[in-house]
Amino acid sequence: MSRLDQLAAYVDEAALTATEIAQISETHKLTIAEAYAVQALSVQRRYARGETRVGVKMGLTSRAKMIQVGVSDVVWGRLTDAMREEEGGTVSMARYIHPRVEPEIAFLMKAPLAGRVSPLEAMAAVGAVAPALEIIDSRYKAFKFDVGDVIADNSSSSGFVIGQWAPPTVDLSNLGMVLSIDGRAGEIGSSAAILGHPVRSLVAAARMVAEAGERLEAGDIVLAGGATAAIPMAVGQSVLLEVESLGQVAFNVGD
Repeated sequence: MSRLDQLAAYVDEAALTATEIAQISETHKLTIAEAYAVQALSVQRRYARGETRVGVKMGLTSRAKMIQVGVSDVVWGRLTDAMREEEGGTVSMARYIHPRVEPEIAFLMKAPLAGRVSPLEAMAAVGAVAPALEIIDSRYKAFKFDVGDVIADNSSSSGFVIGQWAPPTVDLSNLGMVLSIDGRAGEIGSSAAILGHPVRSLVAAARMVAEAGERLEAGDIVLAGGATAAIPMAVGQSVLLEVESLGQVAFNVGD
């Protein structure tokens, strides 16, 4: 096995078994290109086990997060059918290591999209939008990593829950978003925190998947990125996201 194949097996096994691992950067300083190669190889292992790709997630979609991690662009990861959790259902903590939940906007594609596109062109390929919750779960110790680490680890993609789909004509520019835990507001924000407008995240997704030789397909889900800080999950919690004009999405946390 090549070094990148070995690293892909390393992060994939950690995700599969919900086992914490040391940061790759402790022994290997990956370039961005190498990190995405590891991600692609690790996700291929998921496909080989029978999982199917259902879309992509965008990460580091706030300027503050970019500065914190030391990057000048967003990152992305693949979503598979095995990551989807039931809306209103119970999410098992046993599947994760130290999961956190964050409020997002989801796009449902009605047509393929790839390459450099305008916001209008991107939205023309969208069939619906919805409130969404992403469960991020870095496999690295103490939830600490550099940009190469996080990209290699599929940009912390772990789970997601989608609310009811709404028409793409909903104005997403500045929707109030409240993430509550057990009935108490934990994070309050706006969809404008996602790169100023969530559609910019979709534009970035189209560009970045094309750079990897892929495209967004009809039926794909695109998670635009967290609108607020993520909240650590714990057994027994009830998690609810309310998004102005879009509705709500929720799940409970079980053993």
